[in-house]
Amino acid sequence: MTNRKKTYHGVTLGILMVDSTFTRFVGDIGNAQTWPFPVQYKIVRGASPAEMISLEASDVLQPFKDAADELIADGVDGITTTCGFLALYQRELADHCPVPVCTSALLQVPLVERLIGKGQRAGILTYSAEALNAAHLEAAGVAADTPVVGIPRDSEFFRWIIEGDDQVEYDAIRADALSAAQKLVDENPHVGAIVSECTNLTPFAADIRKQTGLPVFDMVSMVTWFQMGLRPAAYRQE
Repeated sequence: MTNRKKTYHGVTLGILMVDSTFTRFVGDIGNAQTWPFPVQYKIVRGASPAEMISLEASDVLQPFKDAADELIADGVDGITTTCGFLALYQRELADHCPVPVCTSALLQVPLVERLIGKGQRAGILTYSAEALNAAHLEAAGVAADTPVVGIPRDSEFFRWIIEGDDQVEYDAIRADALSAAQKLVDENPHVGAIVSECTNLTPFAADIRKQTGLPVFDMVSMVTWFQMGLRPAAYRQE
């Protein structure tokens, strides 16, 4: 891939964007100010938040492949996405693309479980516990009995995403995220670390860490690791 003609210069990472209208705060993968390195976005038209929580009944895999092809043709060296439910497509997109693909923060769960003590589990915080099913977990290499807690469907957070309502206040969204995180640890005292499936939870990672006392892994930690592999640091020898 080193001999490709590049349109994008100095950009390693291509991000496939869900076709959404809600505000993406700093900390969200979809806000360019989140990253200390340049990224290139591509909106996958028609891939709405509603489609993301019903992927098994949708037909958006091909549009994601097509959008990835465009980013790769123009020069990116790796592909990621703005929705953790796209773990369902991890194998298909990785097999399709000639560059590495990282679809979801869920890919970290097996690693995180090796970082914590015996008897502890990684717990998943997700946008929708109803939508995150065994197929998503299997595609990400995650055990089916992994503790999972989602954002309530009647919450401001859920409405903010599914309806694209920019009138929802930041503090209300934050409160919903913290409430769900607290429920995860209260209901599962053996959880020793949290992995946030939803990329829109990442702006609240520090708050979740402070409240629960647990390490928090999310799409920012995933993509930072991914980027370091795509463009390793160069060290000067004295």
